[in-house]
Amino acid sequence: MRRWRRTATIVWRLTPFLIAFLRDRRRWILFGRPARRTAEDHRRRAERLTATIAALGPTFIKLAQVFSARADILPEPYLSAIGRLQDRVPPHPPEEIEEVIAQELGQPVDQIFQHFDRRPVAAASLGQVHRARVAGEEVAVKVLRPGVEELIAVDLDISFRVLYLLNILAPNHHVRAVTTVVREFSVRIREEMDFREEARHIADFREHFGRDPRVRAPRIYEAYTRRRVLVMEWVQGDKVDRLSERFASGELEFHRLMETLTEIYLRMLLVVGFMHADPHPGNILVDPQGRLVFLDWGMVVQLSRSTRDQILRVALAAGREDLDAMINGMYELGMIDPEISRAEVREAAAEILAVIDSAREIGPRAVQHAVQEIMDTFYTWPLILPRELVYFFRAAALLEGIGFRYDAYFNGLDVARGVIRRMRGDLLRALAREPTEVARGLMDDARAAITGLRDILRRAEREEFRVRIHPRDVLHAERFLLLQVRRVLLSLFAVTTALIAAITFLALRNVWILLAGLLAAFVMFVVVFLIPTHLLENPLRHARGIRPPGEGRE
Repeated sequence: MRRWRRTATIVWRLTPFLIAFLRDRRRWILFGRPARRTAEDHRRRAERLTATIAALGPTFIKLAQVFSARADILPEPYLSAIGRLQDRVPPHPPEEIEEVIAQELGQPVDQIFQHFDRRPVAAASLGQVHRARVAGEEVAVKVLRPGVEELIAVDLDISFRVLYLLNILAPNHHVRAVTTVVREFSVRIREEMDFREEARHIADFREHFGRDPRVRAPRIYEAYTRRRVLVMEWVQGDKVDRLSERFASGELEFHRLMETLTEIYLRMLLVVGFMHADPHPGNILVDPQGRLVFLDWGMVVQLSRSTRDQILRVALAAGREDLDAMINGMYELGMIDPEISRAEVREAAAEILAVIDSAREIGPRAVQHAVQEIMDTFYTWPLILPRELVYFFRAAALLEGIGFRYDAYFNGLDVARGVIRRMRGDLLRALAREPTEVARGLMDDARAAITGLRDILRRAEREEFRVRIHPRDVLHAERFLLLQVRRVLLSLFAVTTALIAAITFLALRNVWILLAGLLAAFVMFVVVFLIPTHLLENPLRHARGIRPPGEGRE
């Protein structure tokens, strides 16, 4: 019964938004032009959606945080709205929290800690944090909320059933992407609810950056850490967006701090391949010694050397405006939907290059502007934005947002260029491949080229070469024929309706029946000529529902 009540609640609250999004594409769901929406309409809907997600509980709050990084699924202003969704909920009663601690550590709280503050310093959807003292040291005790594992399991089961139906009824790029995200989330959320994983992530970060005096993470008390309890060092510091007084007093130097932040994220992405996946100001502190402290390591992104190499290749290709090399890199990164043609990819890549070119000419907030435009492009086109790049884009936007908070003329691109120049040697060493690996790659490429050439010669000998029509032209022809068939059928139905109305009038002499039938026939004839011409538009292009048709970027 509880499962059915929960299902009804989820469907009841989210169905109006699903219908609204469908009407953004087709006014009458299955046909019609897109409904007219203003930017203000979308902003208000985004706020309502955020409030609804918050009310649905921890599963949907955490899912929203994942979707806030998926610009290929959600457009603005929804991305920004759910990205600001506060993962804060009313705290659990302290008695229940203490019971969890006792179950995990095998002793009552008063026997483990010299002092335990029953009032939480933070209460999120998965857990809450209490301040305590153990062995004479101040610690933060993070505790998993009672019952949250069962609730998330039920919510995920319901979500998969709903997505199964959506994949049958409306199979498209966005539904498939949503399904993939939820499937990946179901694995990651189980890891995030095991605090031993977070402890391992912190240990990995300390291993990679332990020798860097500019940055640190809290120390873990392994003797008191279990699946549902994490005990770590209590860190004193100021949030990275609340440093005005320390900058004014000269205790901290603004540009040096921003350079350090930029370098740390670049090292995590391209050198170490181990990235903090929850970048927001609340998770970055500056301690009294001026060191950056990264908190909340429940989510991290691991990047293989090959992925880092491919990301750098795409970035370099974009920098020198090499469209073909950029497209090849996008294929290697899995950014291109299998159904999209290379011609469409060239248009999407050209649009991304145009965004990059325009960002070079923009002063302050250039990074945020470029990130927003690139994310718009990934939503508009059926491209897949790799999660590694998503989190890096979010970090880039965060850094420039922090910089702009303190300096209205802050330019994140200038800071990044200077940092990259200093890091050039480290980047080359991190991404340099071993000679044997390079030789193996060259041998594979040569083997593939020879095999392809031999296949071409054999086909030429057997006269098997054929002329193929571009898939885009086939799709256009199919849609044109479908439109004509619809018009013919609707015209026949209109004629039939008029004949039936006339015959009924002759039999009953009821003029109202005749008028109603003729009116219905006339309406259908009008519809024949007003069937939306957008049915002939490129089916691979996804309308965002925000920018009016034909309107260019500002």
